[in-house]
Amino acid sequence: MEILCVDLHHAGYSDNKKTIKNIHFQLQQGELVGLIGPNGAGKSTIIKTILGLLEEVDGEINIAGNNRYAYIPEHPVYYEEFTLWEHIELAKAVNNIEDANFYQRAEQLISLFRLEHVKHHFPGSFSKGMQQKLMIIVAILIKPTLYIVDEPFIGLDPKAIKDFLSIIDEERQRGAAILMSTHVLDTAEKICDRFLLVNQGELIAAGTLDEVRAVSVPEASLMDCFYYFMENEKR
Repeated sequence: MEILCVDLHHAGYSDNKKTIKNIHFQLQQGELVGLIGPNGAGKSTIIKTILGLLEEVDGEINIAGNNRYAYIPEHPVYYEEFTLWEHIELAKAVNNIEDANFYQRAEQLISLFRLEHVKHHFPGSFSKGMQQKLMIIVAILIKPTLYIVDEPFIGLDPKAIKDFLSIIDEERQRGAAILMSTHVLDTAEKICDRFLLVNQGELIAAGTLDEVRAVSVPEASLMDCFYYFMENEKR
């Protein structure tokens, strides 16, 4: 089942500045797709377009199911005046979640990410990694059809990364699709089903690792394929 369909002719921040163009891809149920590219390649613009944050868009974005998606940003976004637990209660209210096990699941996630001691503290006092864990917990709790994840590993300790990847795998088994933007290519190579390589606002390669290798460097790692495309773009 198709969860996300992106069919963009172009999009940008003004009429005369088209940041991305000819971006066409789909995500299937239970699929994890890596969005790969150098800084300034257009990854953030693609994500903002999917989230509906850009006005200058020529194209369509379609999310199947209940249209419920969760966004885990690179830079945590939270309410200064709300505690960690109040963020969880807010997520429940805003998303009209009636799951009888919601608070039990919340407690389990808080324990998993070792945040019990700050459950009633304000996130402004947290480290970057702890704030990122809050973003992950809230996203998981709403059980979205689609996850859009931007650089999730930055600031997380090794155990939190392992726990996060385990949860992501469970969510895929539930049927959620995941679009993940990351620079951690060795991890992406291990966990992603397919890849979207972006540079200068356009898709320069897409497919499984074997499909990407077929148009770049046979038997190479994802990182080597990435460097191959970057070098050829310079010529």
